Amino acid sequence: MTYTVRLARQAERYLERLPQDVQRRMLERLGQLAHDPYGVNTKPLQGALGRRSSRVGGWRILFRVDEEASEVDVSDIGPRGQIYRGL
Repeated sequence: MTYTVRLARQAERYLERLPQDVQRRMLERLGQLAHDPYGVNTKPLQGALGRRSSRVGGWRILFRVDEEASEVDVSDIGPRGQIYRGL
């Protein structure tokens, strides 16, 4: 099954400002999430029902999987040290 990956406006803006090499790696990971959002380098977030995290080096992608709509909803992209603040 293939999922549609949707980026929140905040995540999209952050992605556009990343250095080209990091941006390329993020886009590769988003493509992987479209094929398997439960795969390698993803894990459920503790205390955040239904939310997951995907690791890309020192960066993280936060998302939810909507099985009914076959969508991966990316809420945030950012550095590991800052991404979990405010959850």
